[in-house]
Amino acid sequence: MKLLDLFITSSIPVVKILVITAIGFYLALDRVNILNQDARKHLNNIVFYVFSPSLVGSSLSETITYESMVKMWFMPINVLLTFIIGSFLGWIVIKITKPPSHLHGIIVGCCAAGNLGNMPLIIIPAICNEKGSPFGDPETCEKYGLGYIALSMAVGAIYIWTYVYNLMRMLANPDRETPILGTSSTMPLIPPKHVEEQFGTWSKIKQRVCSAAEKINLRTIFAPSTIAALIALAIGLVPTLRKLLVGNTAPLRVLGESVSLLGEGAIPLLTLIVGGNLLRGLRGSGIQRSVILGVVVARYVLLPITGVLIVQGAHHLGLVTSEPLYQFVLLLQYVVPPAMNLGTITQLFGSGESECSVILFWTYALASVSLTVWPTFFMWLVA
Repeated sequence: MKLLDLFITSSIPVVKILVITAIGFYLALDRVNILNQDARKHLNNIVFYVFSPSLVGSSLSETITYESMVKMWFMPINVLLTFIIGSFLGWIVIKITKPPSHLHGIIVGCCAAGNLGNMPLIIIPAICNEKGSPFGDPETCEKYGLGYIALSMAVGAIYIWTYVYNLMRMLANPDRETPILGTSSTMPLIPPKHVEEQFGTWSKIKQRVCSAAEKINLRTIFAPSTIAALIALAIGLVPTLRKLLVGNTAPLRVLGESVSLLGEGAIPLLTLIVGGNLLRGLRGSGIQRSVILGVVVARYVLLPITGVLIVQGAHHLGLVTSEPLYQFVLLLQYVVPPAMNLGTITQLFGSGESECSVILFWTYALASVSLTVWPTFFMWLVA
C-alpha cells in the first residue's frame, strides 16, 4: 500500500469524527440551542444505559466463539497493559505540568483509556478493503478484523467502567484526611497506651480496607456496558444460545438485530456530545497548553513505543500468534486517541466537561497524523 493511499485511508475515520464533532458544536450554539447542557446530560444517560451496552453486546455476540477466544487470550491482557501504562504516563504528565487538582482524573483518564471501539471499527475495514493491503483477502480480513475489534471493544468497556471510572472518581474527589482522635479541647485526653490497644494492627488494616471500599463505586463494576459484555460472551460461547439469537436463521434473531440497531446510534451520539461540550470548553476552560501537549505526547509517542516492545516481546515468547492482522490490532490499541466515553464520565460527574472536551478535540485533531504514521510502521513491522 502506498504511503499516500495509507494517509487517505487513515485520515478518513478521523475526518468523519471531526465533522460530527463540528455538528455537535453548532447545535450547542446559543442561537441554535438544540444541544444545550440539559440535552447533553439526558443524551449521556441514554448512551450510558442503552446505546453503549447495545453496541458492545451486538458486536461481541456476533463475532466471538470459543475457538476465537482461545486464539485471542492475550488481547484482554494487552488492553489492560495499555490502561496501566497510560495511567502511569498520565501521572508523569501531572507531575510535570502541575495542573489544578480537579483535572488530575481527566488527565489520567485521557492517557489511560483509548478509543478501542469506533475508531478501529472504521480503520480496520478501510485498510482491509484498500488495494495492496498486507492482510490478504478483503472479505476474510474484515471478518476476522471485526472479531478482534469486538473483543477489544468489550474488554475496553469493562476496564473503562471499572478501572478508569473509579480512578477518575477518586482523583476528582479525594477524601479529606481526618484525624482518628478528636482534637477539640473538650475531648478527654486518652493515654497513648490505650490508643495503641484500641487501634491495633488489625484495626488499622480493617480501617484502610473499609476506606478503600468506600472510594470505589461498586455499582460501576456492573455498569450496563459491563453487563452487556458478559451477556454477549455467554451468547457467543454457548452454542445453544448462539443458534437461538445469532445468524440469519436464528429463531430469535429479531432480538439480536434490534440490539444491533440500537448500538449503531452510540458512535454518532457520543461524538455529538463531545462537540457540544467543546463549545463550553472554548469559552473558558482555562486548561494549560502544557497539559494538552503532555497528553498528546503520552498517547501518540510514548504509549505506541511501549506497545511495540510489548507486542513484539509477546510474539517472541510465543504468547501471540504470527498472524499479521492480529498483531496489527494489538499494536493499534496503543495508538488510538482517548475514549469518547470519557466525555460521558465527566458529564456524569458534573465536573470537568469543558476541559475534557478540549483535550479530546486536540487529540482527535492530531490523530490524523498519529493514525497515519504509526499504522504505516506497524504494517511494515508485522508483514
